Amino acid sequence: MKGKPGPVLVVFCRRPRLGEGKQRLARALGAAQTLAIAQALLECALEDALAWPGELVIAPQSAAETSWARGLLERAASVQPQPPGNLGERLNAVDCAVRALGHERVLFIGSDAPSLTVSDLLAAQTALDAADVVLLPARDGGVILMGSRLPWPDLAPLPWSEPTLAQGLQACCRSHARCVTRLPDSYDVDEVSDLSTARRALADDDRPARRRLHELLVKVA
Repeated sequence: MKGKPGPVLVVFCRRPRLGEGKQRLARALGAAQTLAIAQALLECALEDALAWPGELVIAPQSAAETSWARGLLERAASVQPQPPGNLGERLNAVDCAVRALGHERVLFIGSDAPSLTVSDLLAAQTALDAADVVLLPARDGGVILMGSRLPWPDLAPLPWSEPTLAQGLQACCRSHARCVTRLPDSYDVDEVSDLSTARRALADDDRPARRRLHELLVKVA
């Protein structure tokens, strides 16, 4: 089967719920404020997904969130729930399922990097014209975007949620003879200190979801 032209964008996300997720923020801000921030961050990711010119897959945290995921955007998108497992196992499984649909170049993003832009996604797309793998690292050592034109190697053993993740992911890919391109790093929102970074970074961002997030952060960061 001939592969589909252009990369597909896969958005990993979870349905924001009171008392679930972003526990490092919740310990400092409380459950209600953390829920508001999680929802605003998700809306930023969906804003980019809506503007993405290629094919789109929403990958909710579990099959129970399938109906919720189908209603997130008023544009064509497939839904591919994540299976149980650590993040590496879930990425491998969703990547396999998406490639089984004929996609050869696959870009993954999450929902906690509000300064990400469609221009960043298009830069990643261009990078895959010459490289096997493209990574956009986070300043805390994680990864904001990861894309590949080949199936990923086994990602389960990598140090997920550790500051050595980007380094370990790059080393893993290179050990499997993959050419890796790194884009300029950015930040994601995991800690309370990241909120002030986001507030400053989004001060002049005129995208509607970013304006709403910035207004929220002015009150808490």
